[in-house]
Amino acid sequence: MKCTYNFSAGPAVLPKSVMLRAQGEMIDWHDSGLSVMEMSHRGKHYMSIFEKVESDFRSLFNVPKNYKVLFLQGGAIAQNSMVPLNLLNGKKANYVVSGYWSKRTYQDALPFGDMSIAASSESIGFAKAPDLNDWKIDPSASYVHFCSNETIHGVEYFDMPSIKTIPVVADMSSHILSRPVDISQFGVIYAGAQKNIGPAGLTIVIVRDDLLEVASPLTPSVFNWKTQAENQSMINTPTTYSIYMAGLVFEWLIELGGLSAIEKQNIKKAELLYNYINSTDFYSNPIDIKNRSRMNVPFRIQNEDLHTSFVTGAENLGMIGLKGHRLVGGIRASIYNAMPIEGIQALVDYMKDFEKSH
Repeated sequence: MKCTYNFSAGPAVLPKSVMLRAQGEMIDWHDSGLSVMEMSHRGKHYMSIFEKVESDFRSLFNVPKNYKVLFLQGGAIAQNSMVPLNLLNGKKANYVVSGYWSKRTYQDALPFGDMSIAASSESIGFAKAPDLNDWKIDPSASYVHFCSNETIHGVEYFDMPSIKTIPVVADMSSHILSRPVDISQFGVIYAGAQKNIGPAGLTIVIVRDDLLEVASPLTPSVFNWKTQAENQSMINTPTTYSIYMAGLVFEWLIELGGLSAIEKQNIKKAELLYNYINSTDFYSNPIDIKNRSRMNVPFRIQNEDLHTSFVTGAENLGMIGLKGHRLVGGIRASIYNAMPIEGIQALVDYMKDFEKSH
């Protein structure tokens, strides 16, 4: 098989060992005579998969007992509506805007009620995340929402908010499971699967029990967290195969030593790439050092006319997905959990050669 390093922001690279295991189980899962894709989601075979997936996720992410874990559909962007429908309850909410996705989340929430921006770094081009001390929190608000890692702009929060007055809601789509997190600091955490969890289609929501009681009566059942929790996320057919694949990824992470172990690998990978970018004037990264994402590394070439030839040359060498997002251009390397350090080294070696030749 051709060696390809997938630097795409998502759907993203999956661990090779996970893919090989899924390949081996594709036609006949554990001598059941069935593919996981064919199983009834309420049958004994699939329920054994589902229950282990939730158990492993809770263990891996250290989810407290007073939190429900939901396996939903619609991508993280569906939560832009589900969060206010489940939490607003006729009140107001605060939003922190640190990049494209948190701004989009705020805009999507506006039709549901009184939304205000607690902090924003848009005026500086999202070059850093708004400092936690600068968040203007309304103590009467239903919640404050922020995105802890911005995929497009490459901005990550490493210190998490400690707010006692209102629930904190976090979109962790692009860095979930990349490092340990104290879940007790949050009311709700949600994440699309297609970065660090598994195939696209699945969204995981972690919600504190007491927050299941405040949903608007107008909330559709498929969007209602309490209804989903009471029905094991199965009020309709869940994304069965994506959930199964997520379970294989969770097992892979557990075998590696858990989130503390993968964090060490992620730090090493990010440092390798950032250290080279910092060492030369040919490339640059616009993000404040304290907020530089370990998962999504945008960078530019001083001569911006070279971006296209850089991406094309990388593709010819088996490094794909490096074109920057259409909104910001440039180059972006997404280096999620499953990206091996060999992929980062190959990229750095190519960057050096490209610089020499241009």
